[in-house]
Amino acid sequence: METNLEYWTEKLITLGTTYGLKVIGAIVFWIIGSWVIKTILKTSRNLMAKSDYDESLKKFLLNLVSWGLRILLVITLLGVLGIPTTSFAAIIGAAGLAIGLALQGSLANFAGGVLILLFKPFKVGDYITGSGESGTVKEIKIFTTELATPQNRKVIVPNGPLSNSNITNYSANELIRLDMIVGVSYDDDIKKTKEVLMNVLTSNPKVLKDPAPMVAVTELADSSVNFAVRGWVKNSDYWDVHFENTEAIKLQLDAAGIEIPYPHSVEIQKQG
Repeated sequence: METNLEYWTEKLITLGTTYGLKVIGAIVFWIIGSWVIKTILKTSRNLMAKSDYDESLKKFLLNLVSWGLRILLVITLLGVLGIPTTSFAAIIGAAGLAIGLALQGSLANFAGGVLILLFKPFKVGDYITGSGESGTVKEIKIFTTELATPQNRKVIVPNGPLSNSNITNYSANELIRLDMIVGVSYDDDIKKTKEVLMNVLTSNPKVLKDPAPMVAVTELADSSVNFAVRGWVKNSDYWDVHFENTEAIKLQLDAAGIEIPYPHSVEIQKQG
């Protein structure tokens, strides 16, 4: 009985000596590691706030950093306790590869969403064209971007193709140039036509005086002399000015007796 007690006492002392210090070290390492993670997250949060990151991207990146650091901390603790971590690293790597292959499309959309939220080629409220779609941006999510077409149709565009396509942002600048092409007959006077077209531009209060509007002959086409009619407007006034000027050009050219060429049908009558 006494021999067994001595045996187990020695066993406990040996185990305590062998693993006690490792357990204490692991506990201390966990406390310090948790404090370091909190400090890194707090610093990252402050830096993102100064950089005006999108709120959804901010939360995602902070969660990603938090989980990554905690996984790294757990694997390190296992190493401190003397548990081999090579197998854990291999399992995590294999799982990551399998998930990546299974979710290739989703990961591409996710990466595209991160790039859009990070570099901000457009924001909510902008009118854009990208990935073959046009519309006003209603919402930017991690995987998709929601557009509303001029007909108020809802279009969901995957962020992967959108971030890799050419994006035209019509709302990025405060001012935008309205370009119109007007063709008149070869029989009409060029100077008089330019005066009429310039009067259309200068008479519209929404067309800016600076930069100055411009009217110029741009092409001698097969059946018409074409004029470039250009005026700068505020972004919000673009379509109003487009419709107003289109109507005014037709009315003022008619009033001045200047013809806009169009195809004429010829009626052939039978003789006899």
